[in-house]
Amino acid sequence: MGELRRSPTMNKGFYVRMRLLHPKNPRQHQQQQHQQQLHQDKKNFFLRYYKWIIWLSLSLYFFSPYVRHGGDKITSFQRTHLLSSELSSSRALFESSLNQTHLDIPGDRQGLKELMVYVYELPPAYNADWLSNERCSNHLFASEVAIHKALSNSEFRTFDPYEADFFFVPVYVSCNFSTVNGFPAIGHARALISSAIRFISSEYQFWNRSGGSDHVFVASHDYGACFHAMEDRAIADGIPEFLRQSIILQTFGVNYDHPCQAVQNVVIPPYVSPESVHQTLENFPVDGKRDIWVFFRGKMEVHPKNISGRFYSKAVRSVIWHKYNSDRRFYLRRHRYAGFMSEIARSVFCLAPLGWAPWSPRLVESVALGCVPVIIADGIRLPFPSSVPWQDISLTVAERDAGRLAEILEHVAATNLSDVQRNLWDPRVRRALLFNSYRVEEGDATWHVLRSLADRLERSRRIGRVTSQ
Repeated sequence: MGELRRSPTMNKGFYVRMRLLHPKNPRQHQQQQHQQQLHQDKKNFFLRYYKWIIWLSLSLYFFSPYVRHGGDKITSFQRTHLLSSELSSSRALFESSLNQTHLDIPGDRQGLKELMVYVYELPPAYNADWLSNERCSNHLFASEVAIHKALSNSEFRTFDPYEADFFFVPVYVSCNFSTVNGFPAIGHARALISSAIRFISSEYQFWNRSGGSDHVFVASHDYGACFHAMEDRAIADGIPEFLRQSIILQTFGVNYDHPCQAVQNVVIPPYVSPESVHQTLENFPVDGKRDIWVFFRGKMEVHPKNISGRFYSKAVRSVIWHKYNSDRRFYLRRHRYAGFMSEIARSVFCLAPLGWAPWSPRLVESVALGCVPVIIADGIRLPFPSSVPWQDISLTVAERDAGRLAEILEHVAATNLSDVQRNLWDPRVRRALLFNSYRVEEGDATWHVLRSLADRLERSRRIGRVTSQ
C-alpha cells in the first residue's frame, strides 16, 4: 500500500514517500479485500445501470419527433411555415427542411421478398362477367379490377395456398351501373360478397381456419365496406358482420373514429387511368406553362339541396362558387368535359373539396398531372402516408375557410410554391398513386398496397414472438 504526502505549500510540485504496510492478520486482510471488491462491483453495476437509463432517455428524446402520431410509421422532420395568425386555422403548405421529397421506396424489394398472396379463382359471375362493360375497368372505383389483374400477373402470387400470407378475394361490386344516372349502383354488394365467401369457405379450408382475418377485399366506394354513398345510411348499415375480421382496401378514411373504418383497413387512392395521365403529359409536361391559377371542374350547387338534413359537400362547393365565380383567377366549371385532364395540367392549384365522402379522384388527378392539390376535407386520411410526402406536395384548407381561398393561395404563391412544385413533380410521387392493370411495378399503387400488407404481417409476427416469450 502507498501513502501520499504533499510537500510544504511553499515548494512547487510534490514528492511521494512510499511505505510498505504489512497486515498483521492475513485472513482479516483477505476479508477486507473481498468486501472492497463487492463494494466496487456494486458501484460498477449502478454505473452501468444509470448509463443505460441516460442512453435510453436521450434516444427517446431525439428520436420521438420522427414517430408519426397515430401509427407506427417513420417520417422525416418537417419545418412548418405557418401563415399569419388570422390564417392559422388552415394548415397551409409545408416546406421540408431539405426542400425535397422523401419517398420510402426501397430499391432491393426489401420487405416484399417473401410476401406471398393467393388469388382465389372465383366463378366469372363474381368478376370476369362484369368486364363486358368497358367502364368497369376505367371508372373511379376500378381499383378492384386493377389490383386483381396486377396481382394475378405478379411475382408475389402463389398458386399454393398453404404457403400464402394473404388471400385476395376478387369480387367486382362497382360495375353495376345505374340506367338512370350512369353511376355505379352498389346495392347488390353485400349479397355478392356474402355469396363469394360462402363459395370459398365451402371449397377451401382457409377462410374457416382464420375466420377471414388474412383475407383481403377491395371496397373502393364512398364509405368503404359500409356500401352506401350517403353517410347516414352507411353508418346505419355498418360493415357487414362477415367482413369484420378481414382486411379492406378502401378509398375512405378519416383520422377519427368512424363505423365505416372499424375494420382492418388500408387507405388506397381512387382509380385514375395511367394511360390517360401519360397521354396528357406527352402534350402538357409537368414543368410546362401553367396559365390557370386555380382550377375546379365538377358539381357545384348554386342552391344546395337539403337531403335528409345534409348538404352535398357540406355546402363547401357552393361557397366556392358564390365567392369566386366572378374572380378571373379562378377557373370554375360546373359541367363535365372530356378534356378536363389538359385543364389540370395547365393549372397551378387544383381544388379537391369533399363531395358526399371526404375523398375525391381529383386528389390523384392533380398529383399525377403536377397541379398542387388543395384538399378541403376536414379529417381526411390520405393514401400511403408513410411513403407519399403529402405535407410537402399539397395544401390543406379547413372547410370553414373555403371562402378565404384567394388569401391563402396568394400567401403560398409568394412563399414556398416553387419548393412544393419541385417535390410534387418527382415522378415517384405520381407512380405511387397510379394502379397498373397488368402487373405490379415497383413503386406503383399496388406495390404500396403490398408493402402495407407486409408491414402488417411483420407487426403480427413481432407480437407473436413477444407473446410466445
